[in-house]
Amino acid sequence: MINPPTSKRRQRLLLEIEQGIKQANREVIHDYIPPVTAENIMPFAVSVARLRAQYLKKAYQFAEKEHGGALTEAEVTSLRKHQEKYEAARDAFDALSTAIQRGYVKIKG
Repeated sequence: MINPPTSKRRQRLLLEIEQGIKQANREVIHDYIPPVTAENIMPFAVSVARLRAQYLKKAYQFAEKEHGGALTEAEVTSLRKHQEKYEAARDAFDALSTAIQRGYVKIKG
C-alpha cells in the first residue's frame, strides 16, 4: 500500500513544478520576444489606449440615441467589433506586462 504524500512533499512538488514552469517560460519567451524597453513598449500602450477610446466612443454614441432607443443588430455588431479589438489588445498588453514582471522577457539596458 502506498502512503499518501505528506503536506511537505506536496508543497515541495508544487514548488518544483512552479519553478519548472517559470524556467520554461523564460527560455521559450526569450526566443520569441526581443529585449524590451519603455520606448519599444509605449507604442503598444498607446495603441491599446486608442482602441479603448474607439470602443468607448462607440458605446457613448448609444447614450446619445434619442429616448434610449434599442440598438439595431448592426449597431450591436459594430460595438462588439470595437470591444473585441480593445479587449484582445488589452489582454495581450497585460500578458506582456506579466511576462516582464515575472522575468520571462529580457530587459534591454
